[in-house]
Amino acid sequence: MITLDFQIEQFKKDMNNIVAYSEGFMQGIERGKEKMMSNFASEVKEALKEFIDASARVNPSALHHVYEWNEAGSPKARLFDLDCVIKNNGISISGTFTQSKSIKEGSKVPFYNKAYVMENGIPVTISPTYSSVLAFDDNGQQVFTRKPITIDNPGGRDTKGSFERVFEQFFNQYFTQAFLLQSKVMQHLSVPDEYAKNLVKGKRSGRAAGIAAGYRWVAQAGVK
Repeated sequence: MITLDFQIEQFKKDMNNIVAYSEGFMQGIERGKEKMMSNFASEVKEALKEFIDASARVNPSALHHVYEWNEAGSPKARLFDLDCVIKNNGISISGTFTQSKSIKEGSKVPFYNKAYVMENGIPVTISPTYSSVLAFDDNGQQVFTRKPITIDNPGGRDTKGSFERVFEQFFNQYFTQAFLLQSKVMQHLSVPDEYAKNLVKGKRSGRAAGIAAGYRWVAQAGVK
């Protein structure tokens, strides 16, 4: 004769706790989503900065204006910053320009609004300031004039709109083709091992253990 001693009450309690743990895990994920999005935004922002730097080194004639003079592609010479805003439906990233502090050879003051003016192709009028004569170099020839001169495109023909274009290139091509594959956040989220690691604890503690595990798993995405 075979006797089976099965404690149905303990089984029911364990199953109820596991269900509550699973539900709590999903609640924890929802609570930690904002932290995860913040981590992801920081990762995207740094990748975008590096992408712009690399693009500037490859094509300095197009992006030299968003760096200090003669330092196109240098992270320390950027004349732009990126702002991230976390929204319900995703992340909004925008670029802002900062003031140049370096002085171009032949000048005495920094180019005011250098990045903004060149990005938008705004004509610049130069007038004599320290004397009655304006002196400048034109294709290797020294020119002197008493009249103001207007430069229609101070950054060159390739600069207008190029910062905006490199933004579009990053999100339309690099973001989906390379960045998401390398993202620490995405790699972390592809392996939900936190659920299994805490299942025994969830069997004992139920929902509270699930909430803690779910939040921890999502909030740590991209941190390690």
